[in-house]
Amino acid sequence: MVTTAALAETAAALGEPARVAMLGALMDGRALTAGELAAVAGVAPTTASGHLSRLLEAGLLAVERQGRHRYHRLASPEVARVLEGLMALSAARPEPRRPSRTGPRDAALREARTCYDHLAGRLAVGMADAMVARGQIQLSPDGGALTDAGAGFLQGLGVAVPEARGRPFCRPCLDWSERRPHLAGALGAALCRRCLELGWMRRVSGSRALDVTPAGRLGLRQAFGLDRADQSSTISAAR
Repeated sequence: MVTTAALAETAAALGEPARVAMLGALMDGRALTAGELAAVAGVAPTTASGHLSRLLEAGLLAVERQGRHRYHRLASPEVARVLEGLMALSAARPEPRRPSRTGPRDAALREARTCYDHLAGRLAVGMADAMVARGQIQLSPDGGALTDAGAGFLQGLGVAVPEARGRPFCRPCLDWSERRPHLAGALGAALCRRCLELGWMRRVSGSRALDVTPAGRLGLRQAFGLDRADQSSTISAAR
């Protein structure tokens, strides 16, 4: 059982802008060095070292060693789930009245991005909605179940239906920009990998945003019924 003290410690570890920036940079599943994370957070290397130690102690980060280098990554998909949920909660707060400065990158992130190892954004929510409407997947607050129709659909796309292996097979993940669920868990990760393999989407360097290709526009329309209007802002922002 989680104690009050443990919960408070985790919350305290997240209660610093530099640490949140570091965690956000790892939301696409990459592993980064301390120097790279210091640059993301806009702090000195010595300051970054203290922040990283705090995140490691809180169980939010894990470290991989390769030679002389240490690479930091999110400790688990559950950490990404918490961060995405906090983004949704923060987005729901009333914003102070000031001019909006939302740039092209923000628009691209809202349309299609990675949330650790699965798809997020308006496209991902649309894909989940389509599968639910067709009876291919059943979602509840507690998790998700793939139906026989869904298994056949994914097989037709070449998605290897995975084994959970210690993580949820499928679950809804509240999308911070859409505030409705997209697909997470082992199944969500497999669908993300397949979209990248098919060339439907490409990673955008230095961002969690995904660029939807012409083949992706066609494939998403044919497979999920997402028409071009659903994808137009993604395509424009990625150009």
